[in-house]
Amino acid sequence: MTSPQGWARAERLDAVRMVAALRARTGVRLELDGPCPGGQVGAAYVRGPDGGRSVLKWRPHSLVADLRAGPLAVVDALRSAGCPAPATELIAQVGHAVVMVQELLPGTEIDRFDQRFLEQALALNRLQAGRLADRPGVPAVELHLRADGAGYCLHEPLRQHNRRSAALERRIAAVGADFPGRLAGQDAVHMDFQPGNLLAAEGSITGVVDWDGAARGDRRFDLVTLRFGLHAKEPGPGVVQRLDAVLDALPEDVLRPAWAHMSLRMADWAIRHFGPADVEHWLDLAEQRV
Repeated sequence: MTSPQGWARAERLDAVRMVAALRARTGVRLELDGPCPGGQVGAAYVRGPDGGRSVLKWRPHSLVADLRAGPLAVVDALRSAGCPAPATELIAQVGHAVVMVQELLPGTEIDRFDQRFLEQALALNRLQAGRLADRPGVPAVELHLRADGAGYCLHEPLRQHNRRSAALERRIAAVGADFPGRLAGQDAVHMDFQPGNLLAAEGSITGVVDWDGAARGDRRFDLVTLRFGLHAKEPGPGVVQRLDAVLDALPEDVLRPAWAHMSLRMADWAIRHFGPADVEHWLDLAEQRV
């Protein structure tokens, strides 16, 4: 699949085909119960033999062993510490993709991210500190500041889109030349810690979902991700200012590479999946700190 600009786009979940493939491989019969809202790759609600509702997900161009050693190990460590992350109920290799059935957590996506939710998000982020100290096999966060990631964080779209994005890519590469390619640390890192992946009910965060890219590193990376996530929303009064103050206090060797990574990730994704106005929207934020 390609974008109007000719760039490759993300492969989306074919839920019907994946449900059939899971039954063929595991013998488990699932019934589709509609698509999950949001997301670029897709997820669907399913019901198992007992009628219980779960979430069907896939991760293209992945291996079960890699997910068990990486993201699922991160989730296991955090669930043991009390983080409301979903359990994985079923996992199977289907061609080049990993297909998972995960626990459906209570709550719904947060409509308006206010100070109350920011405080809870900061507390959840602190819970991630040091959680992987006894799990040395979990891979570290790769920043992709000098070379492309696997289907995301691509540099060439920025180089070719327009002069402004090309200038941003040069600054991102310069940050990559100044810092290591992997994020140091023993913390759990979600990698997409933003309001769309936080569930809440009655004013309390009840779930943190979409841990498919989770890795080892510095938990404060997720606060930069949260700042980018808020740029796509209309948060409550003072939320952005409060979070910016938290980011201002981060050490340079965390803030600069994390901000450069998110700038690359969001600008590249917008170029390949959305329109020019969306690209400018992300460039506006990226240029604040790169």
